[in-house]
Amino acid sequence: MLLKTPTPDQVKAPDGLKFNGVIPVEELDITYSRSSGPGGQHVNSVSTKVDIRFKVNAANWLNEDVKKQLIELNKNRLNKDGYLIIKSDRTRSQQLNLADAMTTLRNMIWKAAKPAPQISEDTIDRIRIRQEKQNRERLIEKKMRSMTKAQRRETPVDI
Repeated sequence: MLLKTPTPDQVKAPDGLKFNGVIPVEELDITYSRSSGPGGQHVNSVSTKVDIRFKVNAANWLNEDVKKQLIELNKNRLNKDGYLIIKSDRTRSQQLNLADAMTTLRNMIWKAAKPAPQISEDTIDRIRIRQEKQNRERLIEKKMRSMTKAQRRETPVDI
């Protein structure tokens, strides 16, 4: 199988990002295995599942900020050696599963490269006011429940 890295003009990257969308295939460890699930005799004889392992810290083609954000966003997909693991067994085709896994990796990197949204002072004030109002209402409800239960205890029981 011959797998080539697309050129930058073949991959359309979202505007203003630090990642152009090109992933060097040489940097990836791609393995194939047999898929799980239904499929009859075909699934038992053909290795269509794709596992991509990508060492994030060793990627010199990524910006340091993007690497840190990628690790932070996907820490549950990292193993103890620092490899980002992506699996795909959606289809019965090895090539389509490889394309799906590469698209997933590319989207993960684009998400990490996207700058964090800036929150305005007005928005911060509105959030603070809403939280204070919610706290006041919660405390009022709590006090009302407490008073209801206290009234139940104070009434004498006649037998």
